[in-house]
Amino acid sequence: MEDKGFFGALFDLSFSEFVTIKFIRFLYIIFLLLIAIGFVIGLIDGFVSMFTDSFWSGLWKIIVAPIGAIISVVLTRIWLEVLAVVFRIAENTTDLVELKKQQ
Repeated sequence: MEDKGFFGALFDLSFSEFVTIKFIRFLYIIFLLLIAIGFVIGLIDGFVSMFTDSFWSGLWKIIVAPIGAIISVVLTRIWLEVLAVVFRIAENTTDLVELKKQQ
């Protein structure tokens, strides 16, 4: 099977080639950016809460923000790896079927 490239696979109406494997790196970068934005917002909210609302609630937010960010990165990575494995299994199965047909 020839590699059609990202846009070739994207507009392949027969769905003979998967675009997810090519797209997964971009998805990971997007998720990392969103997690980083959420982390910064959590820190800012924590500092604002320390001075306007309650010192302890603000401190709690500052402590929880990095923990939440790390957990989010780990879960995102696991989810994307599982997704990649499923699509690689599908690609390898397709290759095995084509090899069997050639014999």
